[in-house]
Parts: sequence; C-alpha cells; structure tokens
Amino acid sequence: MANDEHHAEDIVLVERRDAVALITLNRPEVRNALSPDLRRKLYRAVAEANASDAAAIVLTGADPAFCAGLDLKALASEGLATSSDDRTDPDSPIPPLDKPLIGAINGVAVTGGLELALVCDFLIGSEHARFADTHARVGVMPGWGLTVKLPQAIGPRRAKQMSFTGNYVDANQALEWGLLNEVVAHDDLIDRAVALGNDMASITPSNLTGIGKAYDAAAADHDLAALTAEAHYSKAWAKGFDPEVFAKEREAIQARGRSQQT
Repeated sequence: MANDEHHAEDIVLVERRDAVALITLNRPEVRNALSPDLRRKLYRAVAEANASDAAAIVLTGADPAFCAGLDLKALASEGLATSSDDRTDPDSPIPPLDKPLIGAINGVAVTGGLELALVCDFLIGSEHARFADTHARVGVMPGWGLTVKLPQAIGPRRAKQMSFTGNYVDANQALEWGLLNEVVAHDDLIDRAVALGNDMASITPSNLTGIGKAYDAAAADHDLAALTAEAHYSKAWAKGFDPEVFAKEREAIQARGRSQQT
C-alpha cells in the first residue's frame, strides 16, 4: 500500500472552477512525490479533463510543494519497475493534450517534478516556487524531455548550470530567466492561474488547439531528434541502475535539497 496518509482515490484531486479543470497532486506529506499510483491517477485525471468541456487545465500541488519528482523511497527499494506502468506513457507524465495546460507552481518543483512543470504550456509561480534539476546528483537520467524543454525555456547555458549543479533557482530568478511567466502572492496563485484559464473560455476550442499544435510543429523537427537522443541515454542508464547504490545516496541528496530551501 502507498506510504501516504490519504486514501488512494484522494491522491489526485479534481475540481471545476468555471471553465477550468483544476488538478491537484495530493501527497503533501511526501511533497507530492510521484509514486506509481499517483502517476497512474494523474495521467487518468489529465486525460479525462482533456476530454471534458473545460476550456483549460490548471495543474498544481498541495502545499508546501508542487512536486518533488519520482518517489525516491520507492525507487530505492523497488527499482525502476515502480516508475512506469502500462496505463501511462513512459516518455511523458501526461497524455497528449488538445487543451492548454497551465502550471501553478506553489512550491518546489524538483527533477521529475520540474519535468512535469515543463510539460505545461506556461507556468505561473507563487513567491514560494523553487526549481531544481537533481538528475545528475541523484544518479538518474531524464526521460520526460527535460534536456529539450528546459533549454527551450531558459537557454542551454542556464539549463546546464541547473543540471550540472543541482542548485535551486528561486521564483524571482526563474521569472528573470523565463521559466515562470509571472510571480504572484502565494494566496493568489490558484485564482490567477484559473483566471487565465477562464480567459480562454471565450475562444473557440478548435482555435486554441490549432494554435497549440502550430507552436508544437514549429519545433517538431528539432524536438524529435533531441527527444530521441535523451531516450537513448535514459535507456542506457536504466540498464545499469542499481537500487542499492541509489538507496545509499538518497538521504544525503534529500538533506542537501532541504538545506538549499531554507
């Protein structure tokens, strides 16, 4: 059974805010770490919201975090089999979308959580937003497109700085770098993200989809080659993954992360 305190059906919350489907990751006691069960339920919730009559989707996390990434405890104890499922896409944390997806970043977005944020069309952050890519420090390879999407958002040199150090970037720096579109007061975050989604309700849905697909197509040739390269390196790393070695490093990695958030 999952090590969170909520019933399994409560680990992803979905509510309607006018024309917006608001989806909340709800494992706050483990900073919304992506357990296999959470991944399945998130994937399903996003798919259902995409099939609904909502104009847009907002994705956030239950305070104090947006998402700490893959559940390191499960990964250390059970290995890579816990991080994928035949009801999800191993190459993406969410299904393909026709609707805009807005990320409301309420706290830390780390490694797989950063990748989850990067699949959103754009990000609004509270002053509590923090970002870090600790893939290299943890000893795992990105597999959800981080090496493509992060440099697209902030430029390759800044992306390399984040990935090579694992250091945190705070909300103001993320705004300056272009990772966040806006920074708002923490208590106003969801209302602002939902308001932007509701702004889209007066636009014909097919027009929103068309514009979104055109943006995707503009980078498609480069993205495909880059994503293929990332998948190659990720699969090569996975062949040599040792849960015991990973488990020995996990506590030190988490302690370092906590020290940077104070």
